Amino acid sequence: MENLYDESWAPILKPLMQQDYMKKLSAFVQQERKQFEIFPPQSLVFNAFLLTPLHDVKVVILGQDPYHNIGQAHGLSFSVPQGIAFPPSLKNIFAELSTDIEGFQIPQSGDLTKWATQGVLLLNATLTVRAHQAASHQKQGWESFTDQIIEKISTELENVVFVLWGSYAQKKSVLIDEKKHLILKAVHPSPLSVYRGFFGSKPFSKANNYLVTYGRSSINWKLT
Repeated sequence: MENLYDESWAPILKPLMQQDYMKKLSAFVQQERKQFEIFPPQSLVFNAFLLTPLHDVKVVILGQDPYHNIGQAHGLSFSVPQGIAFPPSLKNIFAELSTDIEGFQIPQSGDLTKWATQGVLLLNATLTVRAHQAASHQKQGWESFTDQIIEKISTELENVVFVLWGSYAQKKSVLIDEKKHLILKAVHPSPLSVYRGFFGSKPFSKANNYLVTYGRSSINWKLT
């Protein structure tokens, strides 16, 4: 597991990996990989923790599952590798950015690595999925793992913006100390709900305004 994540996460991740439920989860995922195509590839499961060191975290954008179609998932919530068509939710995120952040232009690529390296933790609640089967690795232990990580971020850091889109993500607000952090809630950017309050919610400028207020540098959301 080492080298799959930045060393700054080791004090949190190593003890979690030793827990019984994580050992069972690891065995489950390994067995699934023998039988099915599983996304993302093993080397990218902890990509969010590799690209965003713990003490650099300024914003957490919480997703639910990795994308489950070929080539989409690379360990960052809502992001797709270069050359992969934008999934509908990402398309809507870019549409909101173009009205929220002055000068934002829709990029050629949906790869959000540039955000991750600035302190945006792009975290899915479940970190693996079976090809073409949404939610197929839910309730196997990943949610306990990522819940504990959210709690640790809340406890150990200050003035982090947690972006919770949709009812699933919003349930995680109980893990976050609202006295120390900003929680931004809106409906999910999927086509089913985007017009019910995602468009116009301005999460990106709100996040930057909060960070600057507390003496932290803002995120450059532009990808072009």
